[in-house]
Amino acid sequence: KMAAGEAAGRYRSTMSKSKDPSGLLISVIRTLSTSDDVEDRETEKGRLEEAYEKCDRDLDELIVQHYTELTTAIRTYQSITERITNSRNKIKQVKENLLSCKMLLHCKRDELRKLWIEGIEHKHVLNLLDEIENIKQVPQKLEQCMASKHYLNATDMLVSAVDSLEGPLLQVEGLSDLRLELHSKKMNMHLVLIDELHRHLYIKSTNRVGQRNKEKGRISSLVKDASSVPLMDVTNLSTPRKFLETSQFGTPGSSSMRETSLLEIKEDVELDPEENSTVFMGILIKGLAKLKKIPETVKAIQDRLEQELKQIVKRSTTQVADNGYQRGENLSQENQPR
Repeated sequence: KMAAGEAAGRYRSTMSKSKDPSGLLISVIRTLSTSDDVEDRETEKGRLEEAYEKCDRDLDELIVQHYTELTTAIRTYQSITERITNSRNKIKQVKENLLSCKMLLHCKRDELRKLWIEGIEHKHVLNLLDEIENIKQVPQKLEQCMASKHYLNATDMLVSAVDSLEGPLLQVEGLSDLRLELHSKKMNMHLVLIDELHRHLYIKSTNRVGQRNKEKGRISSLVKDASSVPLMDVTNLSTPRKFLETSQFGTPGSSSMRETSLLEIKEDVELDPEENSTVFMGILIKGLAKLKKIPETVKAIQDRLEQELKQIVKRSTTQVADNGYQRGENLSQENQPR
């Protein structure tokens, strides 16, 4: 018993000195190595066995005393272990699912990009088809605009259609005939506009003077003394130069304001385009500018200037002669040969 007590005491003292359990083993090995004979070794062995048996008994007693707490601790430990194991498995499964989702998302992204590109292509094709459908209706609409003398709308429509046919729709073989037709109309459009410009510039403006002259002639027929009739006043006639130089559009000589006044001219499809001759001539000039035919227009006006002025003199002479003859007839009927 004394030997067992000493061994147990030595064991406890060794454990208290060092928390490492290997310290006891080292102490035992040192004791055995310093002993001289087998009897001392056997004695040491017996002491160790007794110490271990006492530890086992003490352990059994402690287990019996704390059985409930130990059982609860073991069960809790098992539950915690199971939960940790389940969590690890779930985390592993989540990782696998995430990798799978990542692969699927890569595939979906490529598919979505492909669909997006196809959507853009289809949208572009639909826009081209709509443009083709609108351009096919251009000849009919152009004919209507030309018949109603809405030349600015006709010019915009024609220029836009030709630009599209010679630009984005150049590779469409089915539009070759329409392309040639509209291009030919665009090349000859300025001739129509120049003729209209000359008609308003030389003929319609002088017709207004003739109308005023006729009105004054009717007034003079009611007056006994024809010499009291005032001379024809043409200072208030509206001309393109006066239209551009009026105060509402800017000061005379201001080129920037003249350009602005021309840009502000718009065509109302609901009204008669020739109602205001000055605005109509501005519309014609704007259409010629869009056709880029201003140099040809200036040349045509210069070439036809002398001829047109001679025609004005001829028409005016005829009107004056007719009015004079009519006035003479009226006076002769009143027995006034003068």
